[in-house]
Amino acid sequence: MFLYFNPMKFVENLKYMGIGMLGVFMIIAIIMAATYGIMRFTSGKKKNDNQ
Repeated sequence: MFLYFNPMKFVENLKYMGIGMLGVFMIIAIIMAATYGIMRFTSGKKKNDNQ
């Protein structure tokens, strides 16, 4: 089996790799925003027992 590396094909595929990375970062941002929102709305206010 002969492996052949074509640099131009690699450069052409960078666009698709970039789109995939953007998708991953968007999903991570959505999960972080959802986690922040859930924590913010479900934490409630803490009572101070000293007053």
